[in-house]
Amino acid sequence: MKMFNRISLVLLLTIWGSLLKAQPKGAIIDQVVAVVGNNLILQSDIDNELQQLKSQNDSLNIDECVVLEELLFQKLLVHQAELDSVTVSESQIEAELDQRMRYYIAQAGSEKKLEEFMGKSIYELKNDYRDDLRKVLLAKTMQSKITQDVKVTPADVRSFFNSLPKDSIPMVNSEVEICQIVKYVPASEEAKEMVKEKLQKLRDRIVNGEDFAALAVLYSEDGSAPYGGELGFKSRNELVPEFSGAGFSLQGKEVSPVIETQYGYHIIQMIERRGEQANMRHILLIPKTSPSDLAKAFQYLDSVKTVIEKNKMDIKEAALKYSEDTETKYNGGTIINQNTGTTRFEADEMDATLFFTIDKLKVGELSSPVKFATRDGKQAYRLLYLKERTEPHRANLRDDYQKLQNVALVKKQQKVMEKWVEKRKALTYVKIDEEFRDCKLKYNWFDKPNK
Repeated sequence: MKMFNRISLVLLLTIWGSLLKAQPKGAIIDQVVAVVGNNLILQSDIDNELQQLKSQNDSLNIDECVVLEELLFQKLLVHQAELDSVTVSESQIEAELDQRMRYYIAQAGSEKKLEEFMGKSIYELKNDYRDDLRKVLLAKTMQSKITQDVKVTPADVRSFFNSLPKDSIPMVNSEVEICQIVKYVPASEEAKEMVKEKLQKLRDRIVNGEDFAALAVLYSEDGSAPYGGELGFKSRNELVPEFSGAGFSLQGKEVSPVIETQYGYHIIQMIERRGEQANMRHILLIPKTSPSDLAKAFQYLDSVKTVIEKNKMDIKEAALKYSEDTETKYNGGTIINQNTGTTRFEADEMDATLFFTIDKLKVGELSSPVKFATRDGKQAYRLLYLKERTEPHRANLRDDYQKLQNVALVKKQQKVMEKWVEKRKALTYVKIDEEFRDCKLKYNWFDKPNK
């Protein structure tokens, strides 16, 4: 496994390696094993990361030397970021902390179980790891800055592909391109009024002295509910306009009126404001759709399917005319793979419902209406259209240009990073424990007197 191909994953795993592991009693006192600039690498850093990587894959052939070099690389990036005054925002840090906490809460089974296991509250855990995570994100930002101007031309891609030995050209799994026509299922006015009344009663309880965070845990339908509705520090442009407008106008512990956004209905409380960023908590309630609302949406799309097939309408024209999804209707209804940024999906990149629907279609065929939930939790139906299906094959320039372009770009970025490391390590104070001198490292970190 190449160091630079894995760096983003490794950096994120580094500080979380010990999160779900009990702390052994009577452990050996930690020690510094390397210094890069003003940044230390501890033996525990190596042990935790090594343990975490092996827990991900028992057959992974990786040892202390490999982990050490990856940490040396990280600390070199952090050192340069500090010299260049590169920063990461509080909102970036909070977003990453929230994402990681949600993952570990899911692994533990609940927020309460995680807190019991670690002997700390979620708030305390986030504070414990905030500074370490800041450095992780700082290293990633610095790496992006170094490689941001690296580009590959079609000639570069062709040259890269032609340089591959014939027996080393990778196999590409079967992939599909999918289009959709979406019909959202709106909640009735009665359902909306019920939600607004419930939120107003919750607001009254808070104003009369009850704890906002406790009620958020009990009632909010947002992913922030386990954290008492807390969102972490956000700037105005990271929030939808209605939410930021109401939230940023709050003073002290004031609670907003009930407001509506594209996600549902909210009440908001300000926790802390730092200049143009604020940490707020909220309770979100989403009006429920009735069976009759769902039936109407199904019938509507079923009739749309009949019109398309009867008139032999082009899928691009149909998506533009009938779809309510603004992310896809203007590009012919084509769904973007969020994992790769491309329009192609492998089988394991689709959820079960999407996979089994597409698997039954022939190229150029339209499905019956299929129920699904949007990323913001809305109920909807969609018609799915199989635009293309490829068979498993060895990569080639005609069918897999985008994939080959991405690999060629990574290779070029690696070379830029390698040159950067060689240059910067010669200008940076680096000291490594003699215990690691026999390590076979990619770079000779011992090749100059330490200054």
